[in-house]
Amino acid sequence: MAIGKPAGMPSCPDGSRDPDALSCSKDFLKQHFNKPGRVFLGLVHRLDRPTSGVMVFARTSKAASRLSKSFRERDTKKVYAALVRGCVSQGGSLEDYIRKEHGRVSVTSSSSEGVGVAQLDYSPIFYCDRHKLTLLRVDLHTGRKHQIRAQLANIGHPIVGDVKYGGKLNMWNEDARGVVGEIGLHAHYLAVPHPVRNKDQLDQQLRLRCEVPKSWHALFPHREALEGITNYEHSADAHSAK
Repeated sequence: MAIGKPAGMPSCPDGSRDPDALSCSKDFLKQHFNKPGRVFLGLVHRLDRPTSGVMVFARTSKAASRLSKSFRERDTKKVYAALVRGCVSQGGSLEDYIRKEHGRVSVTSSSSEGVGVAQLDYSPIFYCDRHKLTLLRVDLHTGRKHQIRAQLANIGHPIVGDVKYGGKLNMWNEDARGVVGEIGLHAHYLAVPHPVRNKDQLDQQLRLRCEVPKSWHALFPHREALEGITNYEHSADAHSAK
């Protein structure tokens, strides 16, 4: 099952008790298929709460095991859209050591205990001179917590609205608890081996795409750039979770 997770929604239940993507998806399946009792849905990956975009869940325990293995072994393709501060004139690759500490991650200069390698490629799609923002395509090669947010901030281009990592240009409001509902980071495309198809089938990939939120269009008034981040064939549009 694939969804488009809204920004501000946790991927799974947390201490806030706010509606989360996993629970809402279970409720949808229960109502849509009129299922009695508890509904199984496996969580195989996560998105940060303020990040929007495509997520996939497993409908069976076998699919959950196979999908979890694909994510764990990095047998996936993940493409993100990022709105960052400043002008990024050319693309590049980042390979950093990052460490988790006090609810965030930091980029360090060398490997040591508790430090993981984070890798990504980025390329500029469009620069908006009006807001001094660049739209980036980010190809993620590792799945470290907050890695895109921390790595882009480390090169001087923090994500819009991401106050935790220096994105002080906050175009989206916090709620009464001070929780930032949305940042300029969106999981746009995900390809992963299908967990149940036979090996003799030609196409073994699930290809899922979720367009950027409508809120981005007001901030970045260049629709053709936002809609042209990727142009994959045979992709399926993920629907927004309610």
